[in-house]
Amino acid sequence: MLIIVPDILLEQLLFQGGEQFREKNVIQTKRKAHMERHTYQTGLIGNCAFLAHVNKDTNIDWLCWPRMDSSFVFGGLLDTKKGGCFSILPEADFSSHQYYLENTNVLCTEITTTEGSYRVTDFAPRFLQYERFFKPLMLIRKVEPLEGSPRIRVTCEPTCDYGASKLRPMRGSSHIEFTGCEENIRLTTNIAVSYLIDDEFFVLNDTRYLILTYGHPLEAPLASTAERFLRETISYWRTWIKHSSIANYFQPYVIRSALALKIHQYEDTGAIIAASTTSLPEFPESGRNWDYRYCWMRDTYYIITALNHIGHFEEMERYFGYITDISFSGDFRYQPLYGITGQKTLSETILPHLDGYMGNKPVRIGNQAFEHIQNDIYGQVLISMLPLYTDHRFIFSERKDSDRWIELLLKKIEKTIDEKDAGIWEFRNMANVHCYTNLFQWAGCAAAEKMARTIGNQSLLDKAIELKNRAAAHIESCYDPVRKVYTNAAGSQHLDASTLQLIMMNYLDPASERARDHLIALEKELKTPEGLFYRYRHSDDFGKPKTTFLVCAFWYVEALACVGRLEDAQREFAKLLQYSNHLLLFSEDVESATGSQWGNFPQAYSHVGLMNAAYRIAMKLDTPIFL
Repeated sequence: MLIIVPDILLEQLLFQGGEQFREKNVIQTKRKAHMERHTYQTGLIGNCAFLAHVNKDTNIDWLCWPRMDSSFVFGGLLDTKKGGCFSILPEADFSSHQYYLENTNVLCTEITTTEGSYRVTDFAPRFLQYERFFKPLMLIRKVEPLEGSPRIRVTCEPTCDYGASKLRPMRGSSHIEFTGCEENIRLTTNIAVSYLIDDEFFVLNDTRYLILTYGHPLEAPLASTAERFLRETISYWRTWIKHSSIANYFQPYVIRSALALKIHQYEDTGAIIAASTTSLPEFPESGRNWDYRYCWMRDTYYIITALNHIGHFEEMERYFGYITDISFSGDFRYQPLYGITGQKTLSETILPHLDGYMGNKPVRIGNQAFEHIQNDIYGQVLISMLPLYTDHRFIFSERKDSDRWIELLLKKIEKTIDEKDAGIWEFRNMANVHCYTNLFQWAGCAAAEKMARTIGNQSLLDKAIELKNRAAAHIESCYDPVRKVYTNAAGSQHLDASTLQLIMMNYLDPASERARDHLIALEKELKTPEGLFYRYRHSDDFGKPKTTFLVCAFWYVEALACVGRLEDAQREFAKLLQYSNHLLLFSEDVESATGSQWGNFPQAYSHVGLMNAAYRIAMKLDTPIFL
C-alpha cells in the first residue's frame, strides 16, 4: 500500500529510526494531484476563555463571544455573507504560509504578493498576573511588513445573533466602537481609522496593531501593551509545554494535540468542550451537522487519561470539579452532555438564514442529544475518580467525600444497568443493550471495588462486585461465538469500533486468543485500506455513514499495541498522522478515499485519541518521557 506523507511526518518517521518506515512504500511527496482532498484552512487560537479560527487568508472565520457557546461574532465558516469578517488582505493576488510559533498557541500567517510580504500574528492573551491567570476577551493582531511595500486593506465587520444582526460602527480617534450586541465591541488600532471606515487600501510600511475587545475597551498604550502581552503569552505556553511529561515519540504531534486540548477547556468552570464549532458536516449533504460546543460526559475517561499522561493535574482537577458539580445536582441520571456552566436544557434549533459550511444546511445550535439515555457515563466518572486513590500526588484530604461519591455513582449504575440506551454514538431512534455501555459500567464497578478496598468500606465493596458481575453478563450476551467477536449490542449482528475498548479496558486479557480474534474481526469489517476506521457500517437514523471517525482509528492503534502487534501499531499510527491539516490539527471525521477532513474542527476527541495512542506505544517501546 502506498503511504503518502507530508514532509514533517517523513522527518519524524526517519528520526524514529524504524526500518519499516524506510521501505520504498514510504514516499516523500505531495498527495496525488487528482485526489481532491478537503482540509480545514484555519488555525485555532484561544486562552481558555474563548477560541477563534484564523483562516490562511487572514480572516477570522469563527469567534464566539462572550462564551465558547455564545453567538458568533465572526462566523464566516457557516456563511461568508452573513457571518461578518475580520481580514487583512493585500490589493494583489497572494500566497499564504501559516504556522504556529513553536510550542505555543500563537499563530502566524505570512502573506506574499508581487508588491511585498507581511506577517499577521494572532493570539489570545494568557499569562499569570496578580496570582491568577489573565485571559481577557481580547483578540490581538500584529501586522508587520517583511519585504517590499505591500498595500493592504483591513476589514472588520462583526455581527451578533448568529448573523441576524449587523453591528453599527461608531468612529473614535483611534478606535471603532461596534454597538448593537449585549455589550459593545471595540477595535483599537494605530492604523488610520479612516482607512477602516472607508474600506481603503494603504501601504504597510511599519508595524500595526489591532486589538479587538468585548465589553471592556483597552485602557492602556497600544503598541507596548500588545508587545508585552505577546511576550507573556509566548512565555506562558512554552513554560506549560516544558512542564508537560511527553515521550519522545512523535513529539510535535503530541505537543500540538496537548496545546489544542488545553484551550478547549473553559477555565471558569473547568468544562472541556468537544469542539469550538457547530454544524460542520460529517460529510457533504449528509444532514449530520451538529453543535459540539458542549461537554460530553462520555469523553470524561479519555480526557482525564490524556491529561494524566502529560502530567497536567490542574486541568484534571478543574475538569473533575465541573463533573462533581453536575454529579451532586440531585438528578437521578446524568445527561450525555451539558453546557459549559452545567446547564441541562440544550434545546436544538435550526437557523434557516445561514447558508451553512460550503452550503451544507442545516445550521444547528443546541443539541437534542441532551435528552438521550446514555448509561456508560456513570462508569466513566467512577474510573476518572480512581487516580485520587492510586496516585499519591493527590493528598488524602481530597478524598473526604469518598463514601458518598462511590455510593452515589453505584446507585446510578444499579438503576440503569439493565436498561436499553442510545449508546456512545447517540442513536436518535434506536435503543439497545449496548456492549460499550455495559463495558464502562463493568469498568466503573471495578474501579469502585478498588476504591472501596482502599477506604475499607465492605458494603460498597460487595455492591461494586455484584454490579460488576451483572455488567459482565450483559457484555457476554453480545458475544457471537461463530464469528468470535463481540457485537455492538445484545441480539445484534452489527460490529462497532467502540468494542475495541474491551481490550484496552482489560475486560479481555490482551494476551488471550479471544482478544486477538475480536480485533481481527473488527479489522475485517470496519477498517479501510488506508488504516481508517468506521464507527459502524450499518444504517442509523440518517442512513449509512460515509466517513470514518478518526478517534476509532487511534483506538485501533491502542488495541494493536495491547495485543502485542507493536510494529502494526506503529505503522498504523504513522499513517493516521497524514490526516491533519497544515497545522497538525485533526477533524472529527475523515473520508477514506481522499483523506478529506469533515465534521467539527478541531475535534478534541481526535487529539485525545492521538495523545493516548502515542503514550500507549511509547510505553511499549520504553521510550523516554521528558519531564
